[in-house]
Amino acid sequence: MIKPKPLSKGDTIAFITLSSGMAGEEIFQYRWEIAKKRLEALGYRVVLTPNAIQSSEYIHQHPEKRAQDLMDALQNPEIDAIICMIGGSDTIRLLPYIDFEIIANYPKLFVGYSDTTINHFMFYHANVASIYGPTALVEFAENKNIHEYTLTHFLELVAGEKSSIPLIASPQWTSEFLDWTNPKNAEIRRTMQKEQYFHEFLQGEGVVHGKLLGGCLETFPMMIGTKIWPRLEEWKGKVLFIETSELSLSPSLFAIILRGLAAQGIFHQIAGILMGKPVNEQFYEEYKSSLIQIISEECRLEELPIVYNLNFGHTAPIMSLPIGCTIEIDCMKKSLILLESPVK
Repeated sequence: MIKPKPLSKGDTIAFITLSSGMAGEEIFQYRWEIAKKRLEALGYRVVLTPNAIQSSEYIHQHPEKRAQDLMDALQNPEIDAIICMIGGSDTIRLLPYIDFEIIANYPKLFVGYSDTTINHFMFYHANVASIYGPTALVEFAENKNIHEYTLTHFLELVAGEKSSIPLIASPQWTSEFLDWTNPKNAEIRRTMQKEQYFHEFLQGEGVVHGKLLGGCLETFPMMIGTKIWPRLEEWKGKVLFIETSELSLSPSLFAIILRGLAAQGIFHQIAGILMGKPVNEQFYEEYKSSLIQIISEECRLEELPIVYNLNFGHTAPIMSLPIGCTIEIDCMKKSLILLESPVK
């Protein structure tokens, strides 16, 4: 993989809107302003791409402008990293306007999750590492303070100073929603729940290594059949990571998407599966049962490692996962370790 340079104090981060136009709505402006101040307090410079705070209507009507912001930010020598404002639902509309040579020739740290999964697959198609991690409006503007767990994982990964990073479950989590239209809620810490399950190693034996690839499961159907969906042989040896959004896929739809991946032969290619904690732990047992039924029983892959209930994506706090980089799954020690940095 092509890797961008590490992020250092004094570097410039660009906030970008590639999906939902929430950041451009006046009622939500305080969220990205909080994120900007916090990152600046950490020693970084923060700028906005030209269309980052256009109205939701404008953002919806102009996917080409969103794509141009990304292409321009990559080529701008004064920008060192790009962090998405938030996810959404229509990033796939940028695909006709993406120049993959620009992504490959101007590699920069690119961070986000949810619908941003599609942008990550664009970067992967261009052979550039990226980070499935925190966004401006959500994690960096977290009520009261950024979760230490989230911040530590992010900063360790983008600095590139550690040769290995253990992925340890957070002892607390939250999916509580506090209405963003009320700015006073920004000063109320969300209620944290005590972790009951931690990382659940559902099946698998020994130690496996593979390069991370995945994201938000709901986005997968939009990519299948497009140029950015990896060919079957590209899944060989990968560790697939998946999570579900606040839409809370029904267990039947969750199973349908998994069976679609099985029908492509993907599960017979990969080295392991990581799954994030469901929002509010809704369908926690149902999703787990589907994974075991489809992988172990239907695909007859009883030895394929499956690790459940990781802190990434639509829970809080979250770890950052470097797409295209190597992870170790040790089913004996029940440990997960990132062995490769996304920066060079």
